[in-house]
Formats: sequence, C-alpha cells, structure tokens
Amino acid sequence: MNLLKTAFVAGALAAATLPASAADISGAGATFPYPIYAKWADAYKKETGVGLNYQSIGSGGGIKQIQAKTVTFGASDAPLKGEELEKAGLVQFPMVMGGIVPVVNLEGVAPGELVIDGPLLARIFLGEVKTWNDPAIVKLNPSAKLTSQAIVVVHRSDGSGTTFNFATYLAEMSADWKTKVGANTAVEWPVGVGAKGNEGVAQNVANTKGSIGYVEYAYAKQNKLIHTKMINKDGKTVSPVAATFQAAAANAKWDSQPGYGVILANQPGAESWPMTAATWILIHKQPKDAGAASEALKFFSWAYEKGAKMANELDYIPMPANVAASVKTTWAKEIKDASGKPLFAATH
Repeated sequence: MNLLKTAFVAGALAAATLPASAADISGAGATFPYPIYAKWADAYKKETGVGLNYQSIGSGGGIKQIQAKTVTFGASDAPLKGEELEKAGLVQFPMVMGGIVPVVNLEGVAPGELVIDGPLLARIFLGEVKTWNDPAIVKLNPSAKLTSQAIVVVHRSDGSGTTFNFATYLAEMSADWKTKVGANTAVEWPVGVGAKGNEGVAQNVANTKGSIGYVEYAYAKQNKLIHTKMINKDGKTVSPVAATFQAAAANAKWDSQPGYGVILANQPGAESWPMTAATWILIHKQPKDAGAASEALKFFSWAYEKGAKMANELDYIPMPANVAASVKTTWAKEIKDASGKPLFAATH
C-alpha cells in the first residue's frame, strides 16, 4: 500500500513540471477507489503525459472540497441526492464498483474460512457479541478454531462512503442497528476504535489481534488480511470475488436515481456479494477551471474505455459500456464553460 501511495504521489509531483493545462487535474475524496485511481493515473500519465493529483481523504472530505471548488472533482462512495446535486450545481456519475468485506485478525483462521451473516455482523458492531467463541459465531462456524479472545471492533473515524454502504447494509439486516445507529457517512459507533480511511482500518486490523473491521476488497488483498465469507440475501455462502460483485451489480437500474445514485447493498441472487458498492465522481456543471475540468473528463473517458483490465486485476468491477455511454452523454449536455460551450463531446 505504501509503495502504491508513493508511486501515485510521485506521479502527481512529476505532473507539476508539465504545462498548467496538463497538471491541474486535482481530485479528493473516497479511499474506497484509491487503489484503482492510482493505477489508472500511472498508466494515463505514461500514455498521455497528463498527471493526476488525488487526495485519498474520505468521501466526506471529497464532498466538502468539491463544494468549496478547491479541487477539479470530488469522489464519494455515498451518492448525493438529486436535490443536493441541484443545489450545489454538480454532476454525479459512477466510475467503478467493488466489494466491502469484513476482515479479521485471528490466529489459526485462513482467509475465507470464517462465515458471517448480516444479523451477526450487526450484533458484533453493536457490541452485543463480545468474544470469538460466542454461540452465534460458533453456530455458523462449527469446525473453526475459535477461542474466548475478545473481539476488537475497528471502524472508520472519518466521513466515509464505505461506512455509508456498510451501515446501509447493516440497517437492512438489523432493526436494532437501524434504530440505534442508522446509515450515514459518519455514525455514532456503539463500540470499537476508529481509524482514518480504508488504509487506516486495514493497518489497524493487521496490527490488532482479535480485531474485525470492514474495508474495500483491494485493501484486504493488498494487505494480505483475512477476509470472511458472507451469507447473502438468497441464503447462499459467497466469497468476495469479481464474479460475486458483478452478480450484485448485474440488475442495477442506473437511470432510476438522479446522478446514477444506485445503492447495491443486499442485492438478490444466489451469487451476489451482499456488500457490493459503487463509487461516484462529482464535478461542477460550470467548473471554475474549464481547462482542468476538460482534462479530467478526458481521463475519466479513458478509464471507461481502457481501464477495465486494470480494474479487474484489483478485483474492482468496471462500469458496463451502456452506463459509460450514458454518462458521457450527460457530460456533453450538462458540463459547460462560462460561455455555455460543452467541455466534452460525446463522440470522444
């Protein structure tokens, strides 16, 4: 993870020596897509010479920065509602999808060996299930080597779209969670220790015996964390892999919500991963820096067209071609310079 971050920062610094129009793509927000944005940025710079400076600070920070017009684009895993987009003069579109996974630090337990369902996960994060040999865990894992070790809950401390999707899923699974905690980018956690970003949660879990947290799958994979399997809406036990993320996203009706704001938690289907999520980009309809916004749209268009293989390598799910085409049409209609000229031609 550190190597990845170093490479991305190096790319951003190198971009500073390029002409202003090529250097000024700046973004901030969600940590969920950071690994794939970093990979795309590196490849795009090699191909075009254009750099991207993206701050992985959490969805809440990204929304604040784009609203304040201090970056070219914001990134959030919690979509803004139609009225919020209208009020702020923003266009919102999905960039990529992935899966949120529970990760644990348990000696003698292999990745994918432990099985958890939604109601149990809610009880753990509510602080009701306190030890790893609790009967509720043993019932789902009769052959696992579980001890009386205390459970240490690790959660996000920052405003997070990953938290929004995680809490949305738990609210569907548990009436207690829905009434006591709810679903938002930041919640009042009943128990546990906070960490900043997917990076922080991953590091905390890696360093804390008996811990459980939730991260985007790429972080679990890169940090060699022990992920769990989950029981989905159809009662099937599934693993966090590209096929189960894709299954959850397959029936999404992207045009049913303003700004393509479709939540993928707890989708039906025997193969569906229950905590699948999309991540969105936010950009002003009339950007302060039209040149930078135009460069950003070229980058996102390139990512739609050429970034699928890289996304798959990190176990993200690319947006379907029809959704990407619809998004580009939206750009051409809605994102304009001060004179009213579109910053993107849909034929790109």
